[in-house]
Amino acid sequence: MKKTAFLFFLMSGILFYAQNQRFTYEYKYVIDSTAKDKVETEMMVLDIAPKGSKFYSKDYFESDSLMRDTFKRQAKGGNTDINLSGIKFKGKIRYSVEKNYPDYAVNFFTTLASDEYMVQEGRTQNWKILPEKEKVGDFMSQKATCDFAGRKWTAWFTTELPIQDGPYKFHGLPGLIVKLEDTSRTHTFELKGIKKLPDSYEWKSVKDKERYNPLITVNETKYKKAYKDYRNDPMKSERQLMAQGAIIEIRDNSGKVVDPEKSRRDQEKKMKDNVKRQNNILEFDLLE
Repeated sequence: MKKTAFLFFLMSGILFYAQNQRFTYEYKYVIDSTAKDKVETEMMVLDIAPKGSKFYSKDYFESDSLMRDTFKRQAKGGNTDINLSGIKFKGKIRYSVEKNYPDYAVNFFTTLASDEYMVQEGRTQNWKILPEKEKVGDFMSQKATCDFAGRKWTAWFTTELPIQDGPYKFHGLPGLIVKLEDTSRTHTFELKGIKKLPDSYEWKSVKDKERYNPLITVNETKYKKAYKDYRNDPMKSERQLMAQGAIIEIRDNSGKVVDPEKSRRDQEKKMKDNVKRQNNILEFDLLE
């Protein structure tokens, strides 16, 4: 095949597969390195459209959408006492990743306490493509490796899906990443399903959604400092709100108001214990 014909074929394939496709990945991870037998599993979604891609937790997205719809419906009805008690929140992965085409600019959206961040990714993945091939699911795939965010990663990509994208922030290989894992095998993504999205699907950035507090835009260096500050003092934002006069009322299962000071102490201990357990996060260099 001539080079020009091959490029036309490749671009045609990219355009075909970029028309509103949803790729579902199974993400298995260990959050606490001292308890490697406790493997968490979450289904993650990579939505791909001509404008770009969006990677997020399926369960958390559905719970968040339900909460927003319920809030809007009750507020529209004039209800000032919003009741969200009937909503059962699912999904533990609260972040999302967006890549804007064609330059693959990566933005990472996450929350620390009550603050929501958009982290502009400036790092690159310098892939080394290896000759080994392996079948992953229905696709013949090829091996590639790179160092990223404090971990060594192995990816399996397939040119049968000519999209230079993949789970999380990973991209840049000559085909979709269908499997990805770090050398410790405590973070693994594997493609489990493909679905064509309706033509009416509209790619919208998380930065444009309605929110009550402004989105904080930072680079990786500033986010790393914010993340360290949060780990050292996870209740800082709540204390600042209370210092500004905010009244935080918490009730127990019977509806009785809980003593705010006791509640704060209990919540602080719970959050600190939780942060301490999160010693095997995906971007391991954030802990350095």
